Amino acid sequence: MFGQQLCLVTLLLSVATVFSLDNGLALTPPMGWLSWERFRCNTDCVNDPDNCISERLFMQMADHMASDGYKDVGYEYINIDDCWMSKERDENGRLQADPKRFPSGIKKLADYIHSKGLKLGIYEDFGTKTCGGFPGSKFYMSIDAQTFADWGVDFLKLDGCYSNTDDMTVGYPLMGFFLNHTGRPFLYSCSWPAYVGKPDYQSIAKHCNIWRNYKDVQDSWDSVSGIIKYYGDDAQKFAEIARPGQFNDPDMLIVGDFGLSEDQQRVQMGMWAIMTAPLIMSVDLRNVKPFAKQLLTNKRIIAVNQDPMGIQGRRIWQVSNVDYWMKPIQPNGSYAFAFINFNTNGVQKKINLSLNYLHLTDPAGYNITETFTGKFLGVYKPTAYLHTLVNPTGIFMATAVPLSVYGRY
Repeated sequence: MFGQQLCLVTLLLSVATVFSLDNGLALTPPMGWLSWERFRCNTDCVNDPDNCISERLFMQMADHMASDGYKDVGYEYINIDDCWMSKERDENGRLQADPKRFPSGIKKLADYIHSKGLKLGIYEDFGTKTCGGFPGSKFYMSIDAQTFADWGVDFLKLDGCYSNTDDMTVGYPLMGFFLNHTGRPFLYSCSWPAYVGKPDYQSIAKHCNIWRNYKDVQDSWDSVSGIIKYYGDDAQKFAEIARPGQFNDPDMLIVGDFGLSEDQQRVQMGMWAIMTAPLIMSVDLRNVKPFAKQLLTNKRIIAVNQDPMGIQGRRIWQVSNVDYWMKPIQPNGSYAFAFINFNTNGVQKKINLSLNYLHLTDPAGYNITETFTGKFLGVYKPTAYLHTLVNPTGIFMATAVPLSVYGRY
C-alpha cells in the first residue's frame, strides 16, 4: 500500500502544474452545521446520550435543519467533526465508525440525511492521528477517499494534527486528487494554511474549496473579535484569493451558544457575511433561542454572504477602535458595508461621515438599506452624511445600491 501511495505522490508532483480540484462546488460559501464547537469530542453516550457524538445527534440535527427553516434559507451540510471513529481500522484497512455510537454505520446515516434533502460532511486528518487521537489518513488517503465515496459523503474536512508540515504541499493536493478520482463530488475543506508559516494561497486555492487559516473559534467575544481583526489585517493578502469555488474560512458560527451577547452575535453573523465566509453553524438546533434563530436565518444577511460575485470584503480603515468594512455586491456598483465598534466603555459610538469616505461616489446617489432589519434609510448623494450609533461590541451594517442601476437619477 505504501509503495502505491508513493507512486501516486510522484505522479501528482509530475502533473502539479495542471492538476486542480475544479469540482464545480462552493460557487458561493457553503452553509451548514458542524458538531465541534458546541459538542466537541463528547463520546460518553452512557451518561450524556443527548449530547454525545453519535448517529442520533446528527439525525436530530438533520431533522431540525430540514423542518425549522434552516434548509429553506440555504443551509445544507450536516457535518461530523472529530471523534466519530473506532480507534482501529478494520481488517481491510478501512475506517469504521464507533459501533456503539454509530450502530447503523455512516452509509445509513448519509442515506438518512440525504432523505431530508441535505448533505453529509465528515472529518479526517492528514496526519497519523486526528487531533482527538483517532486513526488519521497518512498512508491511507486513497482508501479513505473511496470509503467516504462509498458511504455517500459529500464534504470532507481534512485537519492537520500529528503531521509533518513539510508534507502538506503534496499531501493536501493528493487527497483532493483521490477525492476527484472516486467520481463523487466532494466539497473539500483544508486546514493546510492554519498549520504552515507562510501559506501559498495560490496553490491552496487551486486544490481546496475552502480552507482554515487561523485559530479555532471559541465561544467568546475575544475569539470572534480576534478573528475579525486578523482578517482585517490580512497580512498574507489572502482576501484577494477568495472567489467562487475557493473561500477563506474563519471557522464556525457560534451564534446561539453561550459566550456572546446579542450585539456580539450580530457582529459575528454580519461580519461572516461581509468576509464571504462559510456559514457553518455550531449550535444545538434542538434548543435555539428565538433571537439566534432569526439571526441565523436572516435572508438579507445571507444574501450578502451568498452574493454570486464571491468577493471577500475588506477593512478600509480603523478610527478610534471602530473598523470600517466594504464588500462589493451585485448589482454592479453596489456595496455592503459595516462599522464594528470594538470599544467596551459602555458608550455608543456616533458615526457621522460622508458617503465619499466610503468610496461611494456614483453621482446618481444610492439607496441605503439597513441590513439586519431591512429598514430603508433613504437616498444619499455621495456628499450626503450618514448618521448612526453603534453599540459597544456592536455593528451597523447596510447595503448601498446606486440609483443608476435602475436607469434613473
